[in-house]
Amino acid sequence: MNAAVPKEVQNAVPTSTGSVHVIRDDAEALEVAALLAARFAPGAAERDRERRLPVAELRQLRESGLWGITVPREYGGAGVSYATLAKVFTLLSAVDGSIGQIPQNHYFILEIIRHEGSEEQKRFFFDRVLAGDHFGNALVEPDVRKGEDRKTSLTRNADGSGYRVNVRKYYSTGALFADWVPVSVTDNEKRHFLAIYPRTADGLRIVDDWASFGQRTTASGTVIAENAYLKAEWLVPHTVDADHVKPVGPVGQIMHAGIDTGIARAAFEATIAFIRERNPRADDAPAGTAWEEDQLTIREIGDLAVALHGTEALLERAGLLIDRAYATKQRDDWTRAAIAVSEVRAASTHSALLITNKLFELAGTRSTAPQHGLDRLWRDARTHTLHDPVRWRLFDVGNYYLNDKVPLRRPKHLADSRETPKATPEGPEPVVGELPQPRLAAGL
Repeated sequence: MNAAVPKEVQNAVPTSTGSVHVIRDDAEALEVAALLAARFAPGAAERDRERRLPVAELRQLRESGLWGITVPREYGGAGVSYATLAKVFTLLSAVDGSIGQIPQNHYFILEIIRHEGSEEQKRFFFDRVLAGDHFGNALVEPDVRKGEDRKTSLTRNADGSGYRVNVRKYYSTGALFADWVPVSVTDNEKRHFLAIYPRTADGLRIVDDWASFGQRTTASGTVIAENAYLKAEWLVPHTVDADHVKPVGPVGQIMHAGIDTGIARAAFEATIAFIRERNPRADDAPAGTAWEEDQLTIREIGDLAVALHGTEALLERAGLLIDRAYATKQRDDWTRAAIAVSEVRAASTHSALLITNKLFELAGTRSTAPQHGLDRLWRDARTHTLHDPVRWRLFDVGNYYLNDKVPLRRPKHLADSRETPKATPEGPEPVVGELPQPRLAAGL
């Protein structure tokens, strides 16, 4: 496909006819992810160079059961830890930054359904995911910087039979490949929802117009809903404001950190391999012979190793803190988890950009030859790290440690910092009951 020529696609990925495995625990999830990564690695550079969409690879991912690993155990899934989920993203992204990106919105949507969907919605969509279904996304609108500025896009049919949606979205990663496309919508009372459509629904168009120089095969193009009919049971609340950290925030962001960490790991290993290939040891070299004698290069490798391993440790720590917050249901534990995720988002951004840059500096001019395909690591890192302004992550971390401020949605920081609640130094404050539910549209 030519990225310069927008192409509307309705059936990019045929429904799989193969059986879908159900993964049972964390160990199996990691084993399956590692197996898939090994399968996907050989063609990654070619897919990027030709912008060949990973249709076959995503079919394998579907049939492996990996889509369902965060479905809670009480609904038949593995309910893996978030430390495991982050590692899955690292494994996939280390071989292909596009394939690593595509599942992020899928698990993010599952998290929203877990917390804000009705019991009927949970059972329906969790069952579909365990059967192999995949969520895409259509969340971001052109020229709208804050959720509260969205125009009304959801209206109820006069006869009460359902809804109509009219909206245009972009950065719609995964929509082209998905079974379901969740579209963020706003009603005339400024309430926010996810309108979850089958990908082939009437009135829904998916346009393959993604043309970035990085993550080229994510097909993160445009979704257009034109008077698209929506069943009432497929409308899920999606609150966009809260007086404390919500689980969907840290969970959504730790996956992004995993993507950057995987790219950094791939670049680090490529740097080592290229230097060793450039400076081969003789077959009869004595044991302990150095691959590289340049002490400055050796020092630089040490710096990259520290950055990478520090990021990997922060990623695991953040995942464990999310797991702890789920177990305790304490507000302060969710705050600590959010801060830990901000820390690893900053670290993973730094590591991915540092190591993908140093790869070429240390490996030399020959490493830029197209047959190696190493430029995609830098392009993927540069593209993906723009997803979230790391300067705000660092602000949240500093504001927490210095001023005891809880990281909430950005408009509160910008509007009036005095309104931002402080953390509770005396101890955790329990969250009473479930997370707050928004009022549903009349009749739903």
